[in-house]
Amino acid sequence: MPTVNADSPRVTPPAAGSVAGRLAVPAGMLAAIAAAFAYVGAVDPNEPGHYPACPLLQYTGLYCPGCGGLRSAHAVVHGDFAAALQANAVAVAGYAVFAVAWAVWMVRAARGRPPRVELRSVHLWALGTLLLVFTVVRNLPFGGWLHP
Repeated sequence: MPTVNADSPRVTPPAAGSVAGRLAVPAGMLAAIAAAFAYVGAVDPNEPGHYPACPLLQYTGLYCPGCGGLRSAHAVVHGDFAAALQANAVAVAGYAVFAVAWAVWMVRAARGRPPRVELRSVHLWALGTLLLVFTVVRNLPFGGWLHP
């Protein structure tokens, strides 16, 4: 349990525990993500009726940045990376970024160091711009190759 130092309002982290204790949270996160991917791998999103439809696509006919994400995850689970990229290339990039971030988190936890993520506003604006451009291009006539 974190303790509050009486001299300062900062919360001090608990004393370093065992390696297994430090790895519990990253391992739990990996287990949750693996379970989600296993479910999507077992329940095919290409079959109608298994998952709810995207409301934006259903009511406007426009693809959101997440459209095709489940089909992409299903294809990744089955090792079909070409189909995964075709379903949603941004989602595949997100899976890769997550894998790298998780590995860094695991190594830092094993060494007893806290995870550090230093995202500045420029990073968030760049990510938002990327998603906006991806969404606009996939909904234009020449962006048909980005349709899920």
